[in-house]
Formats: sequence, structure tokens, C-alpha cells
Amino acid sequence: MTDAAALPGRPRGGVLSGPATARAVNVLAPNASAMTLDGTNTWILAEPDSDLAVVVDPGPLDETHLRRVIDTAERAGKRVALTLLTHGHPDHADGAARFAELTRTNVRALDPALRLGDEGLGAGDVVGVGGLELRVVPTPGHTADSLCFHIPADRAVLTGDTVLGRGTTVVAHPDGRLGDYLDSLRRLRSLTTDDGVHTVLPGHGPVLDDAQGAVEFYLAHRAHRLAQVETAVEDGCRTPEEVVAHVYADVDRSLWPAAELSVRAQLDYLGEHGIVQLPEQGRLPE
Repeated sequence: MTDAAALPGRPRGGVLSGPATARAVNVLAPNASAMTLDGTNTWILAEPDSDLAVVVDPGPLDETHLRRVIDTAERAGKRVALTLLTHGHPDHADGAARFAELTRTNVRALDPALRLGDEGLGAGDVVGVGGLELRVVPTPGHTADSLCFHIPADRAVLTGDTVLGRGTTVVAHPDGRLGDYLDSLRRLRSLTTDDGVHTVLPGHGPVLDDAQGAVEFYLAHRAHRLAQVETAVEDGCRTPEEVVAHVYADVDRSLWPAAELSVRAQLDYLGEHGIVQLPEQGRLPE
């Protein structure tokens, strides 16, 4: 058995649902898969002495799950006052409209198409509900609309899919861009070095107790994958599919379609930096 303390980010073992920090409780959605790990983490955030709560990422459109989130908040003496989204992927956002209907709340997100109400979210915004302070941190890369939420009082950051509790994140080409993602990881690293953040509340997988270690691992992993992709092209791979087969040979084939998205993002990045000459359609140049 692997010691969790030796893994990147020091993931917590045990049950995923339940309290994670003084202000954060997770309700795990029943949508486990190869891509969503154990399922989507729906976060209830509130000051301990407040009767108001914020819910981040209601998850899929699953009536039982949505009502369980509300019940969990109400059992703790909290009323859901606001719904936030880290990004628009269906496993995080499909249930948002129904959840907003059930709770009579607005939905705030970076993407206007996901909002219910007049207010969106952007860089520098501070969301305050019942004494709780959430600082909005733009983190594009996984998707163009990805956000994280810094909870200063808990020295924690809620990361959506930008940093996971286990494994690494897909840069979802063409919406996701690797250059943006690397900048976002560096932005998160600055939270750990300059703002004392030590806990990651991810969109999937267990809570991480070493935020800096997790981010450093992600940056190193991306550098390693980029080098592998560059070498694959030098070795004669001429399509993204061939690069995936070369670089991700040890990865379950069910994950290869997702890996191809990241490879396409990596090839774009290498092309933008003049390292690899990219074709207009599908194949890499001879």
C-alpha cells in the first residue's frame, strides 16, 4: 500500500464526503467514472457561525444529489444563498439551473451563458456571504472559463478541475490552452508561497494537504509530457493519435481520447513557441 503522505499533494485517505476544513464540506456526486474519478465534489462553504452558505459546483443534473446537498446544508443550520461554478463542464454545471430553482439562488460564473442573475465572476472579485470571504482566481487552461476560489480564512483554494485530488488534469483542446494552464499553475503556486495556502479542495478526488507540493508536481509533470511529445515528433509520429500511442502507452486506453485533447494542446503550445512545425489539418509535417 502506498503511503498517502508520499504522494503529490499528500491526499487525505478515507471517506471523501464530509467536512474538509472549518468552512468547507464536500457532498460527493454519484457520477464516478474514469474521467470524474470518485465523482464530482460539490462544495458547501460557510462561516461556522453563519446561517448562510455558498455552494460551488452543484454537479450533474441528478435530483437526489441536488437535494442531498440542500439537506446537508440545512442539517448544519445553513441556508444556501448563492451558487458558484468553477467552469461549465457538465459534471460540474449541468445541475446548476435546477439547483438554483430549488434554492432560489443566483448562479455566478465566468461564462455569461452559465449565469442566472445579473452578476458574473472575474479577476479580483471577492464574494462575501454571511461573513465568508471567497477571492476569485482566474485559472484558464483546463477550459477558458476555469476559476478557482481562494478561502483565506482556511488557507485553502478550491480548484475545480485545475488541480485534482488524484492524477492530473486534461487540458481540453481547443477550448483549453496549455500556455494559459501553465500560467494558472504558477498563479496557484504564488498563493502557496505568498498567501500561505496549504489545502486544495479539488473538483474530483481527495483533499490535498500540501498545495505547494501538488502544484510543483503538476508543473514538473507538464514539462515532462512536453518533452515526451517533442521527442515523439522527432521520432516520426505524424498525427496526434500516433503521439498519444507513443507517449501514453502505459495509460489505460479508455483515457486515450482525453489524452489526445492534451496532446493537441501540447502540440499547439510547441508550435506557438517554434519548437514543432504544425500542419493546418491533422498531420504533422514530414
